Amino acid sequence: MRIAADRDVCIGSGQCVFHEPAVFDQDAGDGLVRVLLERPDGALAESARAAVRMCPSGALSIVEE
Repeated sequence: MRIAADRDVCIGSGQCVFHEPAVFDQDAGDGLVRVLLERPDGALAESARAAVRMCPSGALSIVEE
């Protein structure tokens, strides 16, 4: 699995960062999502999936490989 982020859709709510700061961060300049770990595994993968589901703008997605 790979995490994908569409910064054009992101509204900078920070829910992903709040839920899983090891995988997501916010850009200091514009506040939009940055993916720190594109291919999380184990417990991080499950937590990242939950963060993707919580994204209020739908900017995050899971790409199954």
